[in-house]
Amino acid sequence: MAATKEDLALTIDETEWSWLRAHLERGGLILVNDSLDLAEAGLRVAEDDVAVIEHWVSTGKLGKPTEAQITHWNDEKQKKFAMLIISPYVLIQERLPTFH
Repeated sequence: MAATKEDLALTIDETEWSWLRAHLERGGLILVNDSLDLAEAGLRVAEDDVAVIEHWVSTGKLGKPTEAQITHWNDEKQKKFAMLIISPYVLIQERLPTFH
């Protein structure tokens, strides 16, 4: 049975940049723009929805992190990300800091 968007939403977790480095180095890290729903993006990747994925890539809403982003995150190792594993990929979104 295929996963639904709701199923995937329940598996979204939070992590720090230091944990994501290994996935970057193996080429499995995908940055999802904050304008997209992470669970929806995960569902499209899981279903190999080429038309939607290509559109998102061409409009800059989905893709590999840039060197500038990586450099910034390396300087801010405690930075938080929302993370969704769609094997073999790890989809991430930048999390804004929350103040308590």
